[in-house]
Amino acid sequence: MPADPNKRAKATVDAIDAILDRWPEREAPEKDPERVARGKVSGAKGGKVRAERLSPDRRREIAQAAARARWGTRP
Repeated sequence: MPADPNKRAKATVDAIDAILDRWPEREAPEKDPERVARGKVSGAKGGKVRAERLSPDRRREIAQAAARARWGTRP
């Protein structure tokens, strides 16, 4: 190993990189087509149905909380 810490770090990363290049990649698990189809149907209508069930005041509260979480409070 080199004495210089930067060269030592690079040598370490290169060694790990060489090991990971030989590492076998995991195969993605097979998806159940029936469940995928159900998810597409339910997911497409889920937000709309929830919005219809909420009162306008509650929707406004949720939107304001989301805006505060994203942008913070303004002076």
